Amino acid sequence: MKLDLVPNIKHTKSNNFFLLAGPCAIEGEEMALRIAEHILNVTDKLEIPFIFKGSFKKANRSRIDSFTGIGDEKALKILKKVSDTFNIPTVTDIHEISDAAMAAEYVDVLQIPAFLVRQTDLVVAAAKTGKVINLKKGQFMSPGAMKHAVQKVIDCGNEKVWITDRGTMFGYQDMIVDFRGIPEMQQFAPTILDITHSLQQPNQSSGVTGGKPELIETIARAGIAVGVDGLFLETHFDPANAKSDGANMLDIKYLENLLTRLVAIRKTINSFQ
Repeated sequence: MKLDLVPNIKHTKSNNFFLLAGPCAIEGEEMALRIAEHILNVTDKLEIPFIFKGSFKKANRSRIDSFTGIGDEKALKILKKVSDTFNIPTVTDIHEISDAAMAAEYVDVLQIPAFLVRQTDLVVAAAKTGKVINLKKGQFMSPGAMKHAVQKVIDCGNEKVWITDRGTMFGYQDMIVDFRGIPEMQQFAPTILDITHSLQQPNQSSGVTGGKPELIETIARAGIAVGVDGLFLETHFDPANAKSDGANMLDIKYLENLLTRLVAIRKTINSFQ
């Protein structure tokens, strides 16, 4: 899984999946620290390697009045404080070439959004920072096509690369996960399943993305059964009032029970290998 390339990550001998989790966007320091502490308490208990996720800004918005962030440097400093406070790694997504070097000063993993994963200059700029690069599979791309995105990172002299599947467009307003793609993408790089964004219902008439969070566990169970290396999820203490993507986030009060059941499934799968 190349987890040893991520600073401060806690390893486990149980061959567990690792977890990228946190709020969609950094809304403030108190909320970020509170969410990170809650997730860390759960993942330490279950021996799940944990990377805190939070977007320092949101660039891909349906409407011009959508929340985009509290300020780039302010949000990045909060991510750094989370890392320093709890001694855990962090990941954030970048959208422009200039974001790469800036974000790399504060976080351990740079994430390329699904809509931008074919943007060569952006992927190259991220790869050249030497950070771990998490490539979100484009909603419009086949699993096999992700080998080219991975190769761009490797060709820059950076072999620290992951793939995250976040579903594929199905019609105009829905997403599906093709689980046949997980083992295919694992041939190219460690592969993560995004169990919240894959349940998005984009392009709603209101201009606000919808979702089906009641199916998060269904998608997660299937991913663990298939053998994903890691899971990605967005969570919040109050999803209904989250400033971004609340419609498909997991209410954090359900996190421990969900992860407990997923760890049990993983242990069962491992017992047959």
